[in-house]
Amino acid sequence: MWNVVLLDDDDHTYDYVVEMLVKLFFKTVEEAYRHAVEVDSTGRTVVLTCDKQAAEFARDQIHAYGPDWRMPRCRGSMSAVIEPAA
Repeated sequence: MWNVVLLDDDDHTYDYVVEMLVKLFFKTVEEAYRHAVEVDSTGRTVVLTCDKQAAEFARDQIHAYGPDWRMPRCRGSMSAVIEPAA
């Protein structure tokens, strides 16, 4: 099993994170908001745990999501990595 880990940055809003997680991973707004708080406060949050192929696909979806239109300085998607689940 592999974790899909969303990484923090200062170029995306909470609204962006919530919107992305609801759309891509079918999180509830409440779940997505908790992930937004966690990534902001700790620098990372595990958004999904699954097999390696699905984790790579999920990471690639995050990378392809696009910039946060709410932030003029934002130039692209958030970053994510995959790592073996403990």
